[in-house]
Amino acid sequence: MIKTYFYNHSEQKMYHDVDLSTKDEWLRSPEDLLWIDLYDVGNNELQYIANIFQFHPLAIEDCLHVSPRAKVDHYEDYYFFVFHALRYNEESDNEITTLELNVFLGPNYIVTIHKSPMNTIGRIAAQCHRNITYLNRGPDYLLYAIVDGITDEYFPIMDRISVRIDELEDEMYEHQMEEITEEFLALKRTIILIRRVILPQKRIFANVNGRYSFDISEENVPFYTDLTDHLERISDSTETFRDLVNGALDTYYTIISAKTTENMRILTIISTIILPLTFVTGIFGMNTFGWLGTAAEPYMLLIAILIMVIMMASMFYIFRKRKWL
Repeated sequence: MIKTYFYNHSEQKMYHDVDLSTKDEWLRSPEDLLWIDLYDVGNNELQYIANIFQFHPLAIEDCLHVSPRAKVDHYEDYYFFVFHALRYNEESDNEITTLELNVFLGPNYIVTIHKSPMNTIGRIAAQCHRNITYLNRGPDYLLYAIVDGITDEYFPIMDRISVRIDELEDEMYEHQMEEITEEFLALKRTIILIRRVILPQKRIFANVNGRYSFDISEENVPFYTDLTDHLERISDSTETFRDLVNGALDTYYTIISAKTTENMRILTIISTIILPLTFVTGIFGMNTFGWLGTAAEPYMLLIAILIMVIMMASMFYIFRKRKWL
């Protein structure tokens, strides 16, 4: 599906579903802006757009395949971007997934390509049907609006991860080891994937020595500064969450080790008590005192029991005195 939105600066008016075969007429004025959104398109539709704008085959190849990292490539008269949105479903086996967005940014046009529906694109497209809010400040502002919308969707995910970490820190004293360990590992995988998405996108919008990796008009620089701040906050949160999860996991393993040590201590004490009792019963069980006759057997039984009771009481006393019990 191909959707087009054209903003005519001189008329201050929006046009929809324009004829792309007359692309040069639409892009004659540098103050006008053409936005083409391609959703779930096939190779033929993608090649059609590529031929119109003379996009590089390597950029088109990136659109046809999944790119694991965000990036920006500078071609002769346009820039090519790869971004990733996140979808979070805590109940799913893969609780977090990425949605790729490819963007071609030209002097007065922008082409967005995505295989899956994206909330930010849908919201901005719906707004463009009503007014010129997103198209009257140049293509770099429209790019900012799209990426900022994607970035805003990260914050609820980060809030939920923060809550999950707090919940796990409380639950690790109560639940079984297998359940908690699985939760911790799933949470670590989620945080790692978010960092893998955020860090490259943060580098794209980094201001290095007063220069960005692509052309931004002066009046739109404050918007990108704010966007960079949001990405920095999310990046810092992922670092904090990673440290919290690692610290909580280390604490959990320490708790498990302490419980195992306590169980071994108790088992050792029981074995220590049982061992001498087994020795006494073995001595008397071999009929060692048979020469005293059958009349002495009740007395020998009482003596054996008395010895075992004294030994147990003595060991309990020693263990308590040394605070082993």
